[in-house]
Formats: sequence, C-alpha cells, structure tokens
Amino acid sequence: MNKLFVIAIFPFSFMAAMAQKPMNNIYQSDAYTLSKDRVTQGAFQAIALSPTALHSNYQSPVNLDISPDLSFKFSINGKDNEMASGKNHEVSIIAVNGKFETPVIRFGQQLKQPQSKGVFLRPDTKFTIRLDMRDVLAAFASKGFYTAYDGTKVYKADFKGVFVAGSISPLIWDFDNLSNHKELELKDSDGDGIYTVTLEMNKAQEKKTTASSWKLSKDVSAFPQYKSAVPIMDALYNLGLEEMENAIEPDSTFRTGKEWAGVWTRDISYSIILSMATLQPKVAQNSLLRKVKNNRVIQDTGTGGSWPVSSDRMIWAVAAWEVYKTTGDQAWLTKAYTIIRNSVEDDLKNVYDPQTGMVRGESSFLDWRDQTYPKWMQSADIYVSENLGTNAVHYQTNKVLAEMAVLLKDKEAAEKYNGIASQIKDGINKYLWMPEKGYYGQYLYGRQFKLLSPRSEALGEALAVLFDIADAGQQKSIIAKTPVTKFGIPCIYPQIPNIPPYHNNAVWPFVQSYWSLAAAKTGNAEALVQSMSAIYRPAALFLTNKENFVSTSGDFAGTQINSSNMLWSLAGNISLVYKVLFGMDMQADALIFKPFIPEVLKGERTLTNFKYRNAVLDIKLNGYGKKIKSITIDGKPLPQAMVPATLKGRHQIDIVLADDKPNRGEVAKSEDYFSIVAPVLKKENNLINWEKVEGAEVYQVIRNGKEIAKTQELNYTVTKSGEYQVIAVDKNGITSFASEPVLITETREIQTVAMETVAAKSTLPYQGYTTNGFIEISKTKNKKVTLKINIAEAGTYAIDLRYANGNGPTNTENKCAIRTFNVDDQFAGTFVFPQRGKEEWSDWGFSNVNIVKLTKGIHEFQLSLENWNENMNGEINQAMLDYLRLIRIN
Repeated sequence: MNKLFVIAIFPFSFMAAMAQKPMNNIYQSDAYTLSKDRVTQGAFQAIALSPTALHSNYQSPVNLDISPDLSFKFSINGKDNEMASGKNHEVSIIAVNGKFETPVIRFGQQLKQPQSKGVFLRPDTKFTIRLDMRDVLAAFASKGFYTAYDGTKVYKADFKGVFVAGSISPLIWDFDNLSNHKELELKDSDGDGIYTVTLEMNKAQEKKTTASSWKLSKDVSAFPQYKSAVPIMDALYNLGLEEMENAIEPDSTFRTGKEWAGVWTRDISYSIILSMATLQPKVAQNSLLRKVKNNRVIQDTGTGGSWPVSSDRMIWAVAAWEVYKTTGDQAWLTKAYTIIRNSVEDDLKNVYDPQTGMVRGESSFLDWRDQTYPKWMQSADIYVSENLGTNAVHYQTNKVLAEMAVLLKDKEAAEKYNGIASQIKDGINKYLWMPEKGYYGQYLYGRQFKLLSPRSEALGEALAVLFDIADAGQQKSIIAKTPVTKFGIPCIYPQIPNIPPYHNNAVWPFVQSYWSLAAAKTGNAEALVQSMSAIYRPAALFLTNKENFVSTSGDFAGTQINSSNMLWSLAGNISLVYKVLFGMDMQADALIFKPFIPEVLKGERTLTNFKYRNAVLDIKLNGYGKKIKSITIDGKPLPQAMVPATLKGRHQIDIVLADDKPNRGEVAKSEDYFSIVAPVLKKENNLINWEKVEGAEVYQVIRNGKEIAKTQELNYTVTKSGEYQVIAVDKNGITSFASEPVLITETREIQTVAMETVAAKSTLPYQGYTTNGFIEISKTKNKKVTLKINIAEAGTYAIDLRYANGNGPTNTENKCAIRTFNVDDQFAGTFVFPQRGKEEWSDWGFSNVNIVKLTKGIHEFQLSLENWNENMNGEINQAMLDYLRLIRIN
C-alpha cells in the first residue's frame, strides 16, 4: 500500500485538518515537528482530532528500498566463534527467478563479494546458504574438538548445531538467541558435510504497520483527568491511561507489554517510580511482591545465569519507597524494609567492591551483552564491570533504606546505609565522572585492571541527576553536554558498530522520560522541550507506547525486539504531566509542587480527581517558568507549596507561575555516530600485534589500565610484564572499546593448583580439562573446599579459577554458581561461575579475579557456599572447577 492510498482512506474531516498549515509549533527540527495538535515527520502526520481521538498515516519504511547487501556469519552452538568481530561474509542478494544461492562457503574463511549499487532486495526472495563444515567435522573426528579462530575449543560432545546470523530479517545478529531460532539452523540432510538453509527474504507480509486511528474505548474517569491548550498531549495522556488499563492482568498485576507477559523486576520498578505508584498503588504492590522470593528481591533471568552478574534488581527498593510515599501504608513500609535490607545484605557480600566503593554488575536494563559490551567480555567479565546506572540504583537503594530505618526508629541501620550510599556516591564521582566531557562514563571494565568506557549512558546520566549523585553544577553540565540525536537520547553514545538496533542504536521512551525529569530538575527548557517531543512523536505516529525505536531512523521496526502497549513507556508518558508540568514530588510526609512549564507550553491546564492518600485534589495551573507566583488551597495560601500527608477530603489547588524565563539551556545535539571496532590482540613472546582496524588513525597501547604509548604500527614490543590492551582511535578522536586483555608475564609469576588434588575428582564425562581431572561443586558436593598454598614471594596476586557451567545459556536462566572466598579465615571476595552454554560442560573459561595481598609462606584458601551465595534459582548452584590460578602482579 503506497503512502497516497493510505492518506486517501482517511475520513474527510481528517484530510481537511491535515491540509491546514501546522501552527503553534512546540518543537521543530530537520527530522520532525511537534505542534499543538499534531506531529509531522516528512510525509507522515499524526493529528489529535479531540482529547480522545488520534489519527496517523505512519507506515514503517523498513520494507521500502531494502538493500540486498548482506553481512552474515556462521555460529556453532549460538556462539560468535567463526571469525573475528567485524569480519563477516558479504554478498549481494540479486535474485534470478526469485532465487539466490551462495557458493559453498568454508567455515572460518571469509566470502566477500562486490556490493550492489542502485538496486533493491526483491520481495519474497528465496535465499539459500551453503556451508562447508568438513574441516570442523574432521577436527571432531580426529581430535574430539574444533579450535575456533580465537583459540577456544568446541568439543564434539557439546556440538548442538550450526546457525547463521546476519543483518537482514529474518536473520538476526543476536548470537545468544540463535539457538531459539530453529529456522536459522543449517542442516546436512545427506551427510556430506555441506550444511544448507533456505530463507525467505523481504517477505511482503512482513510489512510493518500500526493502527491508523485511536479512539478512547475504556472508561478512565476514575483516574486524574488532564486538560490543556495542547490537544496532542491531552490525547496522548488519555492513550496512556487506556493502555495502563490494558496492562492490568486478571490477577491484579501489571503485564510488561503487549508482547511480554508477566512481571519483570526492573520493568515494573521503573514504571512504578514514573507514575504507576500514583495511578495503581495496589496493583503496584501486588506486582512488586510477585518479584520476591525468600524475603529477597528477585533478579530476573539474565546474563550468565542472572544475579550477581546482573545486580540492578534493587531498583525494586526505589519503587517500593515510591509506593509508600504515595500511600503512607505502614504495613507496606515494614514489609518492604525487611525485603530490601535482606537483599542489600546479600549484595554487600557478593557485588560490592571495597576498592572503589561501588558495586559490580551489568548495566541496569541494558542486559543484552553484545548490545552494550565489547564482544570479548564474557559473563564473568560483565560481573566485575562497575556501571553508572546500576551504581545509581544501589546508591538510591541505600538512601531509601536509611530513610525507612529512620521512620522505623532504627538509628544504627540508618547510619550504616547512609554510609554505604556515601561510599557509592564518592566512587561514582571519583571513577566515572569525565570532567573533559562534562558527564559520566558508561562503566569500568577489564580484568585485573579496569578502564573507563567514555560512552555516555542515558539512563545512568539521568538517575545521577535525579538522585543528586551529581552536584548542582554537574547536573546542569550532564543535561547540556550528554549527546542527544535527532529522535531523542540514545541508550548509549556513540553506538557500537556491527550490532543491530535494540539497546544499541536505539531510543527507549521510558529512558527518555527519566531524561525529561532530569532536564526539568535542572531548569533546562530547551532540553526538556526536545525530550518531551521525543516521547510524544513516536506515541502519536505509532498510536501506541512502543518499547523502543531505532535511533537513526526513528522507526519502531528494525529493532531486534519490540512491543506495543509497553508499561514503562506509557508510565513515562503519563509522568510528564504529573512530575514535570505539575512538578509533583512525593515525600514521606507531604506532596510538594515544583512545576516547570516551558514558555512554549504556557497556558491554563487542569488536573482533576487526583488522589493523594486520603485526599482528592483538583488542580489548576497557569503561566510558565519554574517560579511559583502564588499557590492556594481552597482559596487560602499553601505554605511551601506543600500538601501535608494528613489532608483529607476534596480540595481545589490553584497555582500561578511567575512567567519567569530561566536560562534557556543548551543541548548537545549530535549526529548518530558509530565507533570503530576494537582490535583483536595476538601475542608472540614479547610482541603483541593486531590486524588493521578500518577507520583507525592511531592506536593507544594500554598496560595495567594506563596508556603507555600511541602508535600507527600494528604491533608493539613489550618491555615489562603486565596486562596489555589496545584501543583504536578514529579521525575524530572517538575510541573503540579496548581489546581483550593479554597477559604477558614470566612463567614463574604464575602458580596453578589442580583442584582434583585438593578434593575428590569428579567422575562426570566432561572434556577439555587440564592435568588429571576436575572437581564438582554444588549444593551437596564440595560445599567447602580448602587449599593450602605456599607463596614463594610476598606480593599482590590476582586469583581466579578455570571452570565450566553448562546449566544454562549465556543470556538467560538463573543458575550462576557463587562461592565465598576466604584467605586465612578472612573474607577475601566472591567468585562467580556464570553459565557458559546449555549442556556445554566442556566449554571452559575463567571466573572473575580477586586481588589479594599475600605474605611469603603457607596460606589457607577456602571456597564455601554460604547462605548469602544463594542464587536466583535456589536449587542448582553448581560448577566444575579445573584449577586455581595465582598471578603475581606486583
């Protein structure tokens, strides 16, 4: 269906309205315009016909003019193990009689055909891929394993199949989920070692469209009613209320999205904080309690087997506090306090880093490894990273816990958790703040030595402002200087190359909502208007609150996963009215008004039937700016714009703003930008080398986390032992991720202890171990393992273990094995042994590293399963241990 036909089927009244010239623009850019009654983006328009009706002629261009140029790669067992990152097979799918077939491609050998020009991928093309796996199968037969390009071994016993990943639908780049897409698995039907699969490309029925109209169909009169002089915002507010009603399940919990059933800890928590505590406090409570087990907060299934690789579950605490502030429910306060405190106490043992004062764990909500982390980082590496957003969550959790303790008259606990919060805040400002950029870095990452990733991370930046982790000057700088692209603030910036849109190269409306709240807090009118527009544009054009959209195109199609009626997106949309325009700030004992109305939105607005504890408020707001000229309740002055929590009955509140014009504020408007790929290092004795990175102008050589040289060569001669990395820098000075660390040290500095020499050797038939075997640790076997280690030379040692965990895939489930590490009866850290692949017990890797200072002589090491090491599964806490390794680092 072409665009003209889509427009032609609209009713005459809509056509007439669309024919009018847009007036009273609120926001205008080269990409789109937001007016008081419509959104215009090129040939597409959405218009508010009334506060309860919207029309849109938007049609996703994703199926239009698709290039036939395909980048793809093969994958054994759903791992990115064929060729180095950035090195892909390349073909142009030019169909003949509706078909295209590749030549036979040998696994591991790049096929690179000329790319097309000026042609497009024909709809319904039958695309056949042929893969020669005979080298792999021969290695299985002769050695029992195949050695991948990076030296990792894939054992015949672990071979589950070979898949194809790629850049054009139905291909995906999500290696971790390939095994769930059986249509992308190649098969050898005749046993000749040539695997094939046929895919249908650019299916006509895959055309991406949304509804053309929306009309309020539910009774939302029980909720606050909003009216203003901006019809598009009024209609989208009502759309949000209707979709909120759609999200309530029969069991009185929230559904995460139209395509996502069930309650998810971070989704529900961020939604409650935005507006669901206000609108649906009982459903919010029910949903939060659904995410509790053993009186502790549940970390959703995730990377490496969930917690503690991912540790952002504690946003639950901030949501629980928001519910209390809204309701004043004392029973809820007591219950939530116990749950939060138990969870924090477990975290103190498993995720807190005493060296930095911060916490470890995956980026909050950015929980898809390849989307936000370097390819080389395994789950254990992600566990030891220290992320801005996740640390902001833990900071605020401890502040919440301290405030709850005060209310419950536990002074000692309040002091303790305030102290922990201060340590986290100090760590964030010491290790993550980038004064040269004026905002925080993404995370610390590495192994023995950490580097700061200089990417911005939108949610973390916003939370640092909202939670007052940043001081007033930093807050203004963050909002003014963090890069914002034409359709909104991307989750991270710059984006990562060769990774499809989802968290990478994407804008998430709920994150945009937190950015709006932060912009309002700093009084940056320009940033606020742009941010609010970036929320209203997609909701109006798509006629639903989508989960995400592509940063470069603004389109909902093209991200790896998406959903309509997304809870945290609609909650963010509604929050703009409550928390920004009316500036509602819920406190433990009061509701305070801190409105911010940019001049372009000036005029009268009302919010009636707003329920606050035992009161119902009808609120009228006039004027613009941030300063309140007058505020009355039932005609009498309201001191400090504060409604006490004890208020009862129905009341009229009138707010008049002073029409002040705060500093307009700056926005770091930026083009979408992709960094170059990270180098892949190889070592030969004391020489490290790497292949040329396309687009690199120079390379930074890093030793033990510090830059020691810049070079345009493709190698570097090492003169000192240490952990080496290389970063590629492009012509604009934008850096790649650092390469995977390479350890160069003398043999005498490394000591290993075979685990089968200190505990009973396992009889399980797994392969790939060293020396004479391995041991099993579980909830019943080797719950405590003791090692006597003779340290020949005093110093600082990096200690880790080679392990296997085949209890689940790398990206889902909840069976990460966890053990407490004691040295000479003193707590020395935690070891995590994340999942490495379902039933892949011959896939071995290293745990996280614990750094310990040791004197010369005999020391006792102990690995033990303690109560605080209970994972999210509760039943399976198991791994195989090959050897313990000690590396003297100074």
